[in-house]
Order: sequence, then structure tokens, then C-alpha cells
Amino acid sequence: MQRYTTLTAALILSVTLGGCASAARQPIAPTLPPLAGTAIIETATQAPPTNTATPSQTALPTITSTPTNPLSIELMRQQQYPGSQLVFEQILDPGANYERFVISYLSEGNKIYALLTIPRGERPASGWPVIIFNHGFIPPRTYQTTERYVAYVDTFARHGYIVLKSDYRGHGDSEGAATGGYGTPGYTVDVLNGLASIKQYPDADPNRIGMWGHSMGGYITLRSMVVSKDIKAGVIWGGVVASYPDMFTYWWNARPGPTPTPNPDFGRTRWRADFLDRYGTPEENPAFWASISANSYLADISGPLQLHHSVEDEEVPVKLSEILYDELQAAGKPVELYEYEGDNHNIAVNFSMAMLRSVEFFDQWVKGGG
Repeated sequence: MQRYTTLTAALILSVTLGGCASAARQPIAPTLPPLAGTAIIETATQAPPTNTATPSQTALPTITSTPTNPLSIELMRQQQYPGSQLVFEQILDPGANYERFVISYLSEGNKIYALLTIPRGERPASGWPVIIFNHGFIPPRTYQTTERYVAYVDTFARHGYIVLKSDYRGHGDSEGAATGGYGTPGYTVDVLNGLASIKQYPDADPNRIGMWGHSMGGYITLRSMVVSKDIKAGVIWGGVVASYPDMFTYWWNARPGPTPTPNPDFGRTRWRADFLDRYGTPEENPAFWASISANSYLADISGPLQLHHSVEDEEVPVKLSEILYDELQAAGKPVELYEYEGDNHNIAVNFSMAMLRSVEFFDQWVKGGG
């Protein structure tokens, strides 16, 4: 925990001065370049600031009913995610110090394709550490395995990680229907089966697996971390990470104009209207909405979490990361939150800074075992 304490001391002044750390503080964390935006970093063991908001703006009730909806966290925990052996489908041009492949594995009978990177060099005795990479919303019909997130995957691969970026069902050549990430568990199931599949790969270390997610992929990452104990740490950028009631309040119902991408109604199912008809509103049936929200189960999260979010995020409001941060603090779980001013949903302006922090976090909690 010492690294948390040291970084906190270096960054508190940055919050106060709007992102400009003093020269006296810089030697404390010499690997971090000057901060272009606002950063917040706390640990669950520290006393929260006196002005910390209530952990969740929507109270999460005790869940006592028998789960029936497939999105129920309890029901997802009861399911099996066996994955399969990886099938190497295509050899791609290599990276700087790693090999690249298109591979496939099975998820609920669907053949799921994925991008896989494997470091060159001497394999560690226990196998290479792994990052499961969960991409955000991309229209499934235009999605391609080797496009988008190229620099993200390259950075993790260069630092000695196997990276597995799954093409969720219905994306690219993956089989199955692309029903969306929020109204059905399919995408999360595909990721959990990918996790099981990479654990079977001889060159991967099954005990050193982290997970990274962006936007909708952040939602998938959080859900995966309260369903599976195999994920040692998670990093989420611009994530959809609040409970369903809080997402209604601060995202879907709060945005003026047409619904932006990522589209919560994608998949032709209009699941929100269907759920409201079947289960009632969060005020009418709070237990149901809590049962499908990963935030109700943060006491069981599998490892530390690092959050990154632009203050001006035009797609997913920073409020969602702030709510999750406060909830994890209240649950006594290790969590870091970085907020960036003057940036976008992809954190493009502060990309190098955010990637450096992400790599260092994984190096500590996954590669180094915490």
C-alpha cells in the first residue's frame, strides 16, 4: 500500500492547483510527467475527504428475491464459463517486441474471434501476465478485429503482456447476435469465456490476469470483476460503471438531444422499455434493479480498480466514475480515480499519461502480484 500513499502525497497539490504540481513535489513520483488535467487518487484505507458525496445517489437495497433475469449477478455467478482451447486463425504482422494473431474460442456455442498478442523473449516460468481488453461500443456491422484501439493494445503488449481483445458476439466475424451490452449478459459472457480460454493457453499465467475496459467495456469489466475471482486488477477509462438507477438518472435521462454513441438501446430489443414494463421503475422495484447492478456486489470485487475519466466526456458523464469511486471507498476496496480536464471520451489529450498510469497499475497488481 506504500505506493498508493506516496502517489497520493504527490498528487493532492495537483488537485488544489488545477493540475500543476509544485517542483518540491515532483521528486516523490519522478516517473510521472506533469499533469495536464485534474487527478484524484485515494485508497480505501485513508479517511475520505469531508466533502465526499454519498457513495451512491440511488440506495442499493438488500436483495432477497430469487434471481430470474439473466443479467442478475447472482445468476451469472451460478453459470459456467468453460471457454475452449484457442484456435489460431491468422498470423498478423508482428509488433515491436511481440507477435500478433487472430484467434478464436467458443462462448455459448458461438465462435468468437479475438486479437491476441504474445510477447517475444524468454517466457517467465509461470507464463506471461495477461490483460483482457474490453473495447467500447463500435457498430457491430463495421467492427473489424484489427482496427481501433491499436495504440492501446500496442502499449500493453510492448510492456510484456499477453493481450486478448475479444470481438463480442455479432461483431466482425464472431457468431451470434449483437444484442447490446446493457440489456443482456452476452458480451460479458463472451469475455468470461475468453478469460477461461486464455487460462488454458500454456504460455499464459492463469494467476496473473488483469482486465482493461473503455466505455461499455468498462461496464463489462466491472461486471466481470464481481462475477469472477480470476481478475487480479482492473483499469477502466470513461466507463459506464454506475448502477442501473444511477445510469438512468445521470446518463440516459440526463442527456439532451438524440442518444449518443454508445447507444444503450442498441440491439433492436428496446430492453429499457421492456424492463420497465416487466419489473417497474427503480422506485417501484429497487430490489430488481439492484440485483442486475454490479455496484450492489462491490464487497466481492476481485481486485483493485483504477478509474480514468475526462471531466468534459461527451459520451459518458464523469459522474458515473465518481459514484463508483465513492462506493468502493465505502466498501473499503483499493481504488484510484484520475479526472482529466479539457479531454474527450477517449482521453486522447492525456493518452500517454493515462496509459503510463494504467501500465504501472497493472505492473504492480498483476505482473508483480500486488
